[in-house]
Amino acid sequence: MKLYETLADDIERQIRGGVFRHGDRLQSVRETSKQRQLSVTTVLRAYVLLESRGLIVSKPQSGYYVQIKPGAAELEAPATPRPIAVSSSVDVSRLVLSTLRSIAAHDAVPLGSPYPDTGSFPFEKLNRYAFAAGQDPALRTLKDALPPGHPLLIRQIARRYLDKGQAVDPAEILVTMGATEALNLCLQAVAKPGDVIAVETPTFYAMLHAIERLGMRALEIPTDPVRGLDVDALAAIAATQPIAACMVMPNFQNPLGFQMPDERKRALVALAARLDMPLIENGVYNELYYGAVAPSTLKAYDTRGLVLHCGTFSKTLASTFRIGWALPGRYRDEVEKLKFLNTLTTPPLPQVAIARFLERDGYEAHLRRLRKTFAQQASLMRAIVLRFFPEGTRVSTPVGGYVLWVEMPPAIDGLRLYELALERGITIGPGYMFSVSNSYRHFIRLNYSTPWSKDIEQAVITVGKLAATCARQNC
Repeated sequence: MKLYETLADDIERQIRGGVFRHGDRLQSVRETSKQRQLSVTTVLRAYVLLESRGLIVSKPQSGYYVQIKPGAAELEAPATPRPIAVSSSVDVSRLVLSTLRSIAAHDAVPLGSPYPDTGSFPFEKLNRYAFAAGQDPALRTLKDALPPGHPLLIRQIARRYLDKGQAVDPAEILVTMGATEALNLCLQAVAKPGDVIAVETPTFYAMLHAIERLGMRALEIPTDPVRGLDVDALAAIAATQPIAACMVMPNFQNPLGFQMPDERKRALVALAARLDMPLIENGVYNELYYGAVAPSTLKAYDTRGLVLHCGTFSKTLASTFRIGWALPGRYRDEVEKLKFLNTLTTPPLPQVAIARFLERDGYEAHLRRLRKTFAQQASLMRAIVLRFFPEGTRVSTPVGGYVLWVEMPPAIDGLRLYELALERGITIGPGYMFSVSNSYRHFIRLNYSTPWSKDIEQAVITVGKLAATCARQNC
């Protein structure tokens, strides 16, 4: 980390911790330079970075002042709807497909993309490993393509968990074609058509797709934008109707970006044990944490094999390889059988390429760079949204991942805003996609993974101005 970034992070911690309050004047650039024994340029760059994060403001001939109150991030968080406890059939796939197609067809600014920007992914190294694997006659057979997957990759996945303090049995790991297949297989293993599946609200639409594809019904559970799924609400609803399973994303949930506290994770796993209810844990963003310590998983608290944990390399390393995995607990054999029946194999060469990279090429260093970049870009985009979107806009404060959840004034229709933005070559994610109800009509999701540039900044400003126009015209 560069000196100015270290200084900016230190001052941000002081602001968030209440050392500096809203309206307080910071030390001048020269005073801080002298006290910290840093150059004036270094201090100035730190203050500019804090401005971009929306934490301080420069007043000409006066200095720099704190412009938010401690805890303001939580106060600005989007509201938590209280959905009616009625399960619903699901049909969001058409809107999602239309949104994804528009990104490619219009070469639009991808603020609405669900995918991370891959510019910093090590494709050249991975491709070299894949090519080398293709030259090895021992790797040209399909025996290691069959479930559970290639032993080289399974070993590396198990080591990743061990490095984070969680020992997993390699025999439980099943390699899949991305996390989407893992989620679908796990859901298919624990429920049948017509069953009710509890989900967060809002929730990532890939989970709604899985429920839709299998002919099941989604039941939305109130979800706090900072603490996650309301376990007490889930328990109360489960007492009134049967719930076959619960699908959750406890870490850096898409679209809210929260990390569920450990005590709430334990409570959810304990409730699942009491109800004998499977928990399907979507852990695709677990490696994209902004703090110093990796988050815990639901799987770490599970002693009865009820948590079916799913992960992927698509969000951090190799999006085009489509390699994921599942740790299905007591349902392991059923998931393996379904994997065989559904897709038979997972291509072995991408598995070997990823395994070699994990083994030899500094995956952890790559992740540190990625986390740092995403955290900085989250602060930048959040500051721009709060500055240029209409009054009354509230924004999530993600602690991992790469998406922002934006609540606009109720007069704004997110789908109409999506259409207006697309006319200007910009995509956004309308809130309709993240629910089976109409609870998020005036919400949108924004992707901040693309390297920050004038084009990205101008695109966010444009969407904000369009939103302001919609607020005035009630569109």
